[in-house]
Amino acid sequence: MPRVNIVDMDLDDDLPRKGDDPLARLIKQDLGPLSMSELDNRIASLEAEIERTRRHKDSAVNHKASAEALFKR
Repeated sequence: MPRVNIVDMDLDDDLPRKGDDPLARLIKQDLGPLSMSELDNRIASLEAEIERTRRHKDSAVNHKASAEALFKR
């Protein structure tokens, strides 16, 4: 097995590969120019998006479980 030199790894290796991926663009955005208020708004928006994503995931899991239960009958 080849050895991997962690120092030579690009930190972006774990980012999504799709060039127009919104998450990749968001992660790479320079936060330096943002004011404290803008940073607070960004954090609130990201937290709201995380909650929305969690609700969708939970709904998808529940939907899948319901479908599996239906077809097991």
